Amino acid sequence: MSRTTANPHHIIQIPELTKYTVFGTEAQPFDPEKRPANAPTDHTHQWRIFVKGVNDEDISYWLKKVQFKLHETYAQNVRTIEQPPFEVVETGWGEFEIQIKLYFVPESNEKPQTLWHSLKLHPYGPDAEGMKERREVVVSQNYEEVIFNEPVEPFYEILTGGPAGSVPRAKGKNSKIGRTADIPLGDTPKNPYSKTTENKELDRMSEATKTVEQMIKEEKDRLVEREKKLAELRESEGVPAIPKKR
Repeated sequence: MSRTTANPHHIIQIPELTKYTVFGTEAQPFDPEKRPANAPTDHTHQWRIFVKGVNDEDISYWLKKVQFKLHETYAQNVRTIEQPPFEVVETGWGEFEIQIKLYFVPESNEKPQTLWHSLKLHPYGPDAEGMKERREVVVSQNYEEVIFNEPVEPFYEILTGGPAGSVPRAKGKNSKIGRTADIPLGDTPKNPYSKTTENKELDRMSEATKTVEQMIKEEKDRLVEREKKLAELRESEGVPAIPKKR
């Protein structure tokens, strides 16, 4: 039985494919009674930097490794993680910016993508002081859409659960792909990113746009009314009208 091999240079005639990730940091002050034995004396927090799938979905079938570049004061400040979980756990006392490089599987022929994230150790907002007293975890994360423009055929097969993947592609136009890193339909306690959230945000933005458009219209109407009253006042006082600039 013969099998057609995907052409590594053939570009699929599809504009783009998008995969979704979450990256960010989690930090928590040390519990005085459970301070890590190997932590330097001036360190105050334990933190981790991570890249993961939305809703913790598997992303390792298209993401080969992740490189984290920490502050230069850390020993071996460039850390490369080649299997999930794609994360680095450390301790520290200060906040700084972390460079994140995403390296895709060899079949992709894609260059690495660089992201940046600021490590947040301290809470902010109306209950910041309460969070400090309770030593709550400070979460700072971002939702990222990784867009692949015109992927080559082998990578397209991987992205869509094709021959290179561990889960076979289902047949039929109404069938679902078993393995996915797509954004889920609904929220979960650990994941605020979903189609439902996205649609709510789009609705909120649409309503905000309508409000702004109405405010602009009302302001234009008030301006026309003011110009009309000014023209009437000039005419009553015998002041020549000022021609409008074109």
